[in-house]
Amino acid sequence: MGTSAGANAIRSKADFWRFIAGLTIFGAAFGYVEAAVVAYLRSIYTPLRAHFYSGNPVEIFPLLSLEQLRTLGPEHLARLKIESGRELATLLMLAGAAMIAARSLREWVATFLVCFGVWDITFYLFLKLLIKWPASLLTWDILFLLPVPWTAPVIAPMIASLSMVGSGFLLLWREYTDKPVHMTGSRWILIVLGGVLIFIAFIWDFRNTASGGNPNPFNWMLFIIGEAIGLLSFFSSLRSRRDIAPRSWPG
Repeated sequence: MGTSAGANAIRSKADFWRFIAGLTIFGAAFGYVEAAVVAYLRSIYTPLRAHFYSGNPVEIFPLLSLEQLRTLGPEHLARLKIESGRELATLLMLAGAAMIAARSLREWVATFLVCFGVWDITFYLFLKLLIKWPASLLTWDILFLLPVPWTAPVIAPMIASLSMVGSGFLLLWREYTDKPVHMTGSRWILIVLGGVLIFIAFIWDFRNTASGGNPNPFNWMLFIIGEAIGLLSFFSSLRSRRDIAPRSWPG
């Protein structure tokens, strides 16, 4: 092996797998914490939904609108703001953990992808164990509240998270083997474009769901195009043979 920053960060095969195991343990443990929080929130909001909606109490749609929460009491609007802050703190925690573990910008991106993907996948696995939900991969879920509600069938964020874990793992493996992935500006633009299209697919119906409507059909076309653009751009970068040292943190 060479003496690049990536090689110094992960010096042997044992170090590499220990690094991956640590990321997986952190992401999975955080996934359980997230599932536990959602279980608590369900115990609060399921009785509240019964004031407005009848039917299966396990379902989360239609969502309670701001007007309905205001009718139930101001503390529920305050709790919504707290939950939005918790979501932001979750993303910052994942990014911060990746920053601690990584020693270069590329490693940080890869580490964040792995942590986020494992966190999201295990969240749904633990949610199934704790409250027997979702009923299937096609069950609709609300993914995030920031900046507006993200909604999709569970399988969509699972696909995105699997893509993140796989891409992050390959990036870290290339760092370990001293064959860092070279990302040109145009490829970065395409990868970001793919991510933006996936984001738009998730928030496509936010005006309807935020006002208390049942979700309209998911925009699978936009989601698949975003996934395809991002993955094809990433895998084309893997084929690049240009060998450059990882870009280290400033300072």
